[in-house]
Amino acid sequence: MENRERIVILGAGESGTGSAILARQKGFDVFVSDSGRIKPFYRELLDEHHVLYESGGHTERLIINATEVIKSPGIPESAPIIKAIRKKGIRIISEIEFAGRYTNSKKICITGSNGKTTTTSLIHHMMRKAGLNVGIAGNVGRSFAFQVATETYDYFVLELSSFQLDGMYEFKADIAIMLNITPDHLDRYDYNFQNYVNSKFRVTQNLTEEEYFVFCSDDEITVKELEKIVSRAEQLPFAYQKKEKDVAWVEEAELMRIEFDDVDFSMSVEELSLKGRHNTYNSMAAGIAGNVLKIRNEVIREALMDFQGVEHRLENVMKVHGINFINDSKATNVNSSWYALESVKGQTVWIVGGVDKGNDYSELSNLVENKVKAIVCLGKDNHRVIQAFSNKVESIIETKSMEEAVKTAYYLARDGETVLLSPACASFDLFESFEDRGRQFKAAVRRL
Repeated sequence: MENRERIVILGAGESGTGSAILARQKGFDVFVSDSGRIKPFYRELLDEHHVLYESGGHTERLIINATEVIKSPGIPESAPIIKAIRKKGIRIISEIEFAGRYTNSKKICITGSNGKTTTTSLIHHMMRKAGLNVGIAGNVGRSFAFQVATETYDYFVLELSSFQLDGMYEFKADIAIMLNITPDHLDRYDYNFQNYVNSKFRVTQNLTEEEYFVFCSDDEITVKELEKIVSRAEQLPFAYQKKEKDVAWVEEAELMRIEFDDVDFSMSVEELSLKGRHNTYNSMAAGIAGNVLKIRNEVIREALMDFQGVEHRLENVMKVHGINFINDSKATNVNSSWYALESVKGQTVWIVGGVDKGNDYSELSNLVENKVKAIVCLGKDNHRVIQAFSNKVESIIETKSMEEAVKTAYYLARDGETVLLSPACASFDLFESFEDRGRQFKAAVRRL
């Protein structure tokens, strides 16, 4: 029987198109509205599934008659069409909330300011290695809604951004993982850090004693927030140095251990494929999830040893005349760049800049003073970067294209040094996305 409820979807990218296909499949009256140009790939998908859509603007009368609105993550609350929908009292949800209604799959949900994609991909890799029927979605891969409409999985590993969590209400994780919380996207949260923290903690909503909450007990913000809420889920904290309730930790900087219930797992930190302290945290979170899922120790160990990492996250591109080029385009906030600079050995020429999201660069001061010989700014407006580091490095050079930035960094670096693209900013001033930025970086390096 045809469902008479009207679903309006704002945004016709990966998330919006997937939602439209699932809504159409479930018999809703579906309309998609995009303020910009819809990419041919998504236009073809919408046509193929007989979904009505508009592009180049929002026709308000076709939107405010919706039963429910699904908003793509990139659209801010400040958008006039969102204000009009709110004024009408129409509920706005995320694609994750909508798709979650139509699957019985177990959901492993990962959020945090940094490390989400790496940890999500690592857990997916581990589960596939264990022979489990598992999909990967959320902020990575094909959309959750599209896969719910077109695939049948027993499990989903979901990377969840704060923007996706904002529109989630009844959705519930089976294993919720909070990696860390540091200031990010403050431009979207009225420059109020607590608003962003509240958003992240939505990953814990609706958890019962049958579910699990995995978190880093070294992260002060997470621990402080956890004290304010009542969570019935089984808590599985991890830390670099063991505290009383931690179930995973590192012994004497050498051995990663996981112990809870009947679980007893250990392996050398040197064996982990992902290097650096931040990646040890990511590996602990993944190892705990693997043990909750009853994956055999040998499989967990193997997965942690042979995982290949994620494109655009501390990705070694190549060496040119002894200069190492690293692509960390996925570093869209200050804390990500902190980890990147901390992990690089020796002197660095740092390519930084883009759309500043209310960044506080002060936490990078010591690392920049000790490790960075020169800064290459890559953005339309670099004044905040220049202001933060003008007295920390000998030279700061502004560039307006990736080609120019790479060539400038190459001439500044010497044999044995590193050129690091780790922008600490969003990419939308000069690039389509952080992926586009990273691919342009790699292409420019190869042309040297």
